[in-house]
Formats: sequence, structure tokens, C-alpha cells
Amino acid sequence: MTAAARKSHPSRVSVGALSALRTLALEADGLAALEAALQNGLAEPFEAAVQALKAAKGRVIVSGIGKSGHVGQKIAATFASTGTPAFFVHPSEASHGDLGMITPDDAILALSWSGETVELKNIIMYSRRFRVPLIAITSGGSSALGQQADVVLELPRAKEACPHGLAPTTSTTMQLAIGDCLAIALLEAKGFTAHDFKMFHPGGSLGASLKYVSDLMHAGDRLPLALESELMSEAIVTMTTRSFGCLGVIDGKGKLSGIITDGDLRRHMGEHLLSQRTADIMTRKPKTVAPTMLATAALEMISSSRISAIFVVEKGRPVGILHIHDLVRAGAA
Repeated sequence: MTAAARKSHPSRVSVGALSALRTLALEADGLAALEAALQNGLAEPFEAAVQALKAAKGRVIVSGIGKSGHVGQKIAATFASTGTPAFFVHPSEASHGDLGMITPDDAILALSWSGETVELKNIIMYSRRFRVPLIAITSGGSSALGQQADVVLELPRAKEACPHGLAPTTSTTMQLAIGDCLAIALLEAKGFTAHDFKMFHPGGSLGASLKYVSDLMHAGDRLPLALESELMSEAIVTMTTRSFGCLGVIDGKGKLSGIITDGDLRRHMGEHLLSQRTADIMTRKPKTVAPTMLATAALEMISSSRISAIFVVEKGRPVGILHIHDLVRAGAA
């Protein structure tokens, strides 16, 4: 048996890997329990939570302490990047002045697995005093937090992956998952698009993948274009000097009527090729993209069509050309 085979053999799985598999299995059980709850009694309060968060004229204030606080910070960041203004307020800091950051136009999302987190007391009381909508993510529906909240997302009990049942593991996975569910439901309810997403992610590889075709295309004198009546002897010169491996053919009104590729040249190769017109050689109704299309979508079209370049068209007229190398260099791949 080879070394690789021994590594993949069940009897040879290391102690650490077995522990990891148990952890994943237990956390998967927690997510399965959460899914089952959403298919039953949790669906109604979840919808109420989505509507309350959507109706907030201000921001969503997320709060929690310990591991729930760390999860809350991620949830707040996900909200903020998907069209729901939000930020995290630490409950201890809230008691020392940060309550002033919360207004009646906001909505509060409080996380506490037990629902008895003492540090949340002042935020809870503040929300009741100023009638700020309070949504709880907890496993304790009858807890102090659960009793005060306007909407309770009561998560099902599940076994922690920690063998001592102490370190929050499965529970925090479930909290994170329900937070993602809220963020995506709000995104969809608000009609938040990929174009909107780009506004909040201008940097890094994610920002690159959210560029528009117009950001990357070649335009102006770089376009390889020829009229339908042009002789191939002239058209091939244009096609060669532009170096895109294709030539756009336009009609008398300047609209793209066809394309000539290296493949078209090979198919029509013969002694009469140079004396023919571009209209006789071109492939009609070529694939095109709009300048407002996202670079990732353009890359998918180019890849699935097995082509290397595509014309960018606006109102039927070619305004640019995009090569697959442009997309790869920009990080859209």
C-alpha cells in the first residue's frame, strides 16, 4: 500500500482528524436542528425579525458579549456590507456612554445563548424605555432577554462540539448561521444587487471581481473594426495590428453585424479569400456584452462560449472589446 493510500485508509485516520470529523458532525447536527426549526415554529418570528429590521429608519445595533459578541461583530459587518446599515455596540461600553449611539429610529439585535447575560441589562432597559425594537437571538425563550424582546429567535438546543460541553462551538455556529440568514433575507427584501455590493467593496480581489466591463474594455482606436463592404485584404491588416484575434464587422449605420475570428479565416482559407468582402466571411449575430455587465459575468460568458474576446455593444454599436486576459489580470477569475 502506498503512503497516499495509507493516509486515506479509515483505519489510518489520525486522532486529530477524528476529532475534527466529530466536531463537524456535531456542528452539522446543530445546523440541521436550526433548519428543522425554521421549517416549523421559528419561521414566523424570523419573518417578524426581518420586517422589523427592514422597517428601521436608522441602523441595526448588534450587541453581545464573549463568543456571542464576536459572532455579533461578524453579523454587523455582514449587514453593513449587504445594504443594511449596522454596527456593533459592546454591552459594557454601552453602560458607560455608548447607549447614546442608539436612537429610537434604530433596531437592536441582541445575542445571548442563555438569555441571562447580565451585561445586556442596560441595553435591554434602554430599548424598553425609548421603544427601540429589540430582537433576541437566544436559546432561552423564557429568559430575561427573551421576555423583554419584541421578537425572539429561539434557537434549538444542540450538543456543543467541545467534549466538556463548555466552549461555545455548535451554539456559535448556529448563531452565525441565523445571522447570515437574516442578512441574506434583508438583502433580498431590499432588492440589493451586485452593483450595490460593489459600492461597499471597492478594494481587494472582491473589488476587482465586481468591476464593470466598461472599467476593463479597450475602446476608441483600439477597436478592430471593418465595414461590411471592406475587402479582406484590408480587413486582415486591421485584424492583425489590433491583436485581439478577431475583427468586428459594422454596417453603414455603425452597428455590429458580425465578427470574423481566426477560425473563420481558416474555414475560408483559399486563393480567393483576400478578394472577398468581410460580409461574405463574417459570422452573423455574434455574442456581445453590455458595458454595465459585471466583469465576473463577462468572464463566465467568455469561458462558457470558448472564445478569447468579446465585443462590448451599446444600442447595437460596438463601444469596446474585452479580452479574457483583461479579466484575469483584473482578478475577475
